[in-house]
Amino acid sequence: MTSGPGVDIPDHRGRTGLHLAGRGLERNPRVRIRDVELTSQGWHVLRRTTFDYRRRDGRWETQQRETYDRGNGAVVLPYDTDRGRVLLTRQFRYPAYVNGHPDGMLVEAAAGLLDADDPATAIRRESAEELGVRLGPLTHVLDAYMSPGSVTERLYFFAAPYTPADRLAAGGGVEEEGEDIEVLELPFTDALAMTTDGRITDGKTLLLLHWAALHGPFAPRLAPGDRPPHGG
Repeated sequence: MTSGPGVDIPDHRGRTGLHLAGRGLERNPRVRIRDVELTSQGWHVLRRTTFDYRRRDGRWETQQRETYDRGNGAVVLPYDTDRGRVLLTRQFRYPAYVNGHPDGMLVEAAAGLLDADDPATAIRRESAEELGVRLGPLTHVLDAYMSPGSVTERLYFFAAPYTPADRLAAGGGVEEEGEDIEVLELPFTDALAMTTDGRITDGKTLLLLHWAALHGPFAPRLAPGDRPPHGG
């Protein structure tokens, strides 16, 4: 693609040069980028990239991959260990609904795109908008590519304490952006049980709740002299 919206003409979001992503990448000598095409540029961007790939046996072959670029995001699990509670959300997710979820209403940890912010700033913004809560000190848990076969997004995972005094508003998201988010304050034991009986099926939320149970604020505390499981 040599011209058009998003290339040399601003698209509806004022963007140009969207066909340049990935061109010039040389970090992996087994990959040579040949061409990048825009196949769709709605709010986010779908690209088709053609590249040469050297297989493990030394042979080169030409491959094509489509990638969906929606930017990077952040997610957080707010917890209150004194009361044994966590804050989650429930909202309608059409992709899950069309792919077999009974009603599309997913229980999730609060999350959002970084936009122009760093991950910590972004997740504090999202927590205020979605949960109506002011977070305490953030713990960076991990970073993960949630669907690396097709989606470029890297997700930054956090956990943070909160108390009833940190509730600043009702939450619910930004109505102008189509958000209609229900805030759920649940006993941690209930939330963890929901990960095993099918009531929580969102990947990022599963990761954070299991981390909280195994290594985080709700992990068993060892008494002096006790050995961790498996002799670790």
